[in-house]
Amino acid sequence: MSDIALGSAGIAVARPRRDIGLKQRYAAERRFRIYGMLAISVCLIFLAVMLITIFSKGYTAFWQTTVTLPITFDAQVIDPQDKRATDPNVLVAANYPKLVESALIAKLGISPDDKPMIGKLKGFLSDGVRAQLRKIVIDDPAVIGTTRDVAVLASANLDSAFKGQIDLAVGQERRKVSDQQVAWMNQLKADGSMAEHFNTGLFTYGASSRPETSGMGVAIIGSLYMMLIVLVLALPIGVAASIYLEEFAKKNRLTDIIEVNINNLAAVPSIVFGLLGLAVFINFLGLPRSAAFVGGLVLTLMTLPTIIIATRAALAAVPPSIRSAALGLGASKMQMVFQHILPLAAPGILTGTIIGLARALGETAPLLLIGMVAFVADYPKTPFDPATALPVQIYMWANEAERAFVERMSGAIIILLIFLMAMNITAIVLRRRFERRW
Repeated sequence: MSDIALGSAGIAVARPRRDIGLKQRYAAERRFRIYGMLAISVCLIFLAVMLITIFSKGYTAFWQTTVTLPITFDAQVIDPQDKRATDPNVLVAANYPKLVESALIAKLGISPDDKPMIGKLKGFLSDGVRAQLRKIVIDDPAVIGTTRDVAVLASANLDSAFKGQIDLAVGQERRKVSDQQVAWMNQLKADGSMAEHFNTGLFTYGASSRPETSGMGVAIIGSLYMMLIVLVLALPIGVAASIYLEEFAKKNRLTDIIEVNINNLAAVPSIVFGLLGLAVFINFLGLPRSAAFVGGLVLTLMTLPTIIIATRAALAAVPPSIRSAALGLGASKMQMVFQHILPLAAPGILTGTIIGLARALGETAPLLLIGMVAFVADYPKTPFDPATALPVQIYMWANEAERAFVERMSGAIIILLIFLMAMNITAIVLRRRFERRW
C-alpha cells in the first residue's frame, strides 16, 4: 500500500507507507535482541553446569579424613639395639606401621591374638603413615619411648566412605570397604577419633601413587617458577619490540612481514611451541627435561605475541596530540616515547601482560612435550630441578583410575580457576583504574 502525494511540479507520485517499514525494523530489532539473549543464556547455562559439576566433585578434596590414635613410640620397635646415636639410618628404616597397627588394635578393642580380625584392618589406614611417623621421630628423637596422640591419614577408600561418596547400601562384594571396616569407622566416628580436617596436604604434598598422600605442592612451585620466568623475559622483550615497531621502525615490506608473522604466531596452537621447545631447548641446547626453566622459556615464546599485540594497541591508543606537544616543547623522540607515551600506555600494557600470563598458566600441551609430566615427589629448589605444573598435575590425575584422584583433580581445577579468575579480575581492575579516555 502507498499514499498518493503531489510532487513539486504538481505531478502525483507514490509514497510508501512509513509505518509498515518501521514495524518491520522494530520487529527485526526485537528478534535480534531475543537471539542475543538466548545465546547469552545458553552460554551461562553451560558455564553454570560446568562450575557446578567441578565444585560438586572437588570441594570435598579440601577435607581429609584422619584417625587420632595414641601411638606409643616403642624403642624396641624403632631402635631395638640402641644404635641411633651412631647410625641415624636406624630411624629411617624402623617398622613404623607396626606402631600404628598396635595403637589401632588397642583403640578398637581387638585381641592381639585374633589374626583374622587384624587382617581385616588392611587398607583401613593410609600407607603414608610410615613417612608421617618417620618425620616425627627424625625431627624430634626425644619422642622415642613416649606416647603421643597423632592424627594419621585414613586410606582413600575409607576417606570416600566417610564422606558419603560410597554407597554402603550395596553388598560389600561390590565396594572396596568391607562391612567390618564400616563398623569400625562408625565406632571411631562415635567416639570422636575419626573426623574430617582441612586437607593441608593437598597444597603441600608432591606426587604420590596413593590418593590420600597426593598433593599439588610441587605443581604450585613449578607454576610459580615458570610464571616468574615468563614475566622476567616476556614483558621487557615484548614491550621493547612493540615500542620499536610502533614508534621507531619504518613502514616498509620488512616491518609488514614482521607484523603479519606476530599476528600469526598469536594464533598458532600451543603444542607447536612445545615442539619448538623440545627441538631447540632440549635437543639442541641440552637443557634438562622436566625443568621449570625450560617450561618458562616455552611459555615465554607463546606469550610474546600476545604482549606485543596488546602493547602496540595501547601505544596506538595514545592521541597524536601528546606526541606533537612533546616534540613541540623540544623533547627528543626517545624522551617523547619513554616519558610521555609509555606512562600513558602502561595500563593497557599491564592488562595485556596479565592476560598473557593467565593464558600461559593454564597451558598443558607444550609442557607435556618437554617432559613436565614426570612423577616428581620432591620440591624443586631451583628452576633447573625437575618439576611439574598445575594443569599438568590435573592431566595426570585425570588419567588415574581411582575415585579419590578424580576428587583431587576437581579440587586442583578449582584452585587453577581461582588463580585465573584473580589474574583476569586484576587486569580488569587495573584497566578501569588507570585507563584514560581521550
